[in-house]
Amino acid sequence: MTSFRYQAIAPGGDAVQGVVEAADRRAALQALGHKGLFPSNLELCGTPAPAEVTKKEAPAEVKFELRFGSGVARKQITALTREMGALLNAGIPIPQALESLGEEEENQAMKRALTGISESVRKGASLSAALAEHPALFTHLYVSMVRVGEEAGALPKVMSDLAALLEHEDELRDEVKSAVAYPLFVLGFGCVTVAVLLTVVMPKLFSMLTEMSSTLPLPTLILLRVSGFIHSYWYLILSGIAGALAGLRFFLRSPQGAEKWDGFKLGIPVLGGIYRAAALSRFARTLGTLATSGVSLLPSLKIVETTIGNLVLGKMIAQVAEETRGGNSLAAPLRKLGLFPKSVVQMISVGEESGMLPEMLLKVADIEERSLRARTKTMISMLAPALILVVGGIVGFMVIAILLPIFSMSQALQK
Repeated sequence: MTSFRYQAIAPGGDAVQGVVEAADRRAALQALGHKGLFPSNLELCGTPAPAEVTKKEAPAEVKFELRFGSGVARKQITALTREMGALLNAGIPIPQALESLGEEEENQAMKRALTGISESVRKGASLSAALAEHPALFTHLYVSMVRVGEEAGALPKVMSDLAALLEHEDELRDEVKSAVAYPLFVLGFGCVTVAVLLTVVMPKLFSMLTEMSSTLPLPTLILLRVSGFIHSYWYLILSGIAGALAGLRFFLRSPQGAEKWDGFKLGIPVLGGIYRAAALSRFARTLGTLATSGVSLLPSLKIVETTIGNLVLGKMIAQVAEETRGGNSLAAPLRKLGLFPKSVVQMISVGEESGMLPEMLLKVADIEERSLRARTKTMISMLAPALILVVGGIVGFMVIAILLPIFSMSQALQK
């Protein structure tokens, strides 16, 4: 038997240390796991132990420059989560796993974050507390699931479940981005074309047309006034647009503004259904993942409330949580509030009755994600031609406004 000196996190979240006898390192890790301890450091007794630092004595968070964007893509967080889960499943202690990932990381912002998290864990902080020091990188949902894994002694499994959840979200987000790329390109190209014509080309043409004819057709006069106004006051227009965007951003950042905007999004005729389907799939996927990881229903609903991505729906989830606190099932308040379609509520009710709620929630998430993809494709297939028609109509009107006075002058010359 070999003696190993360990530092670990107790179920209550306190940092403890001691010595365990085991045949090898893996057996020592298993022995600590049976005791409900999650080791943050495990070394042979022949090596000097790191100085004991209690959780309260841990230094303040390691800060790095992430105020104007983390500099880390979401997919990098997903890949990190997957690799971390694999390392923990292999029995590698958390600090060594973090250091190993940090050494291989090329992104400097991520590298500094991993170094800071590893140092915090070595000094007695739990992994969830160390991750919470970097909110620009790790969301509330991420930190909450890691904390649940620590408390349940199943962190490797929870990390794998979390990685699967993030991968689903990344895949869905990529599909939506690729779908809207072409319509956005058409809209942007059309706006640039119209702006160049109105500010650069039209003033020169209209000055020539005005000299040639004193009487211009109505479409030409309208375009002449619009072009002249934009050409003369473009700086005021840009300042007004910038001020309006700044005011809108300030309004949307306020609690009342953000809630009104989220409610408005749900009421848009076509887009509202897409937003609701996206929120429903996120609700079901997150709640199902949390339930699979061993989180009870009420804490799971509290986490989903803050991560669903819509304040109006978040308040409704809070009402559902309050009703389940009294012992009601999940399906009853969902049916009462009319939060989701009846078919979805029925599936959730069947899952509760059969004791397979986590599996049923994940199945609901799959169904809603397919529905979301179908709705998005339908909307994009209609949006792209509509934008082309709008841009073509504007450019066509400009061409007609230019040609009308030329036709009028040619007819006058023929007479």
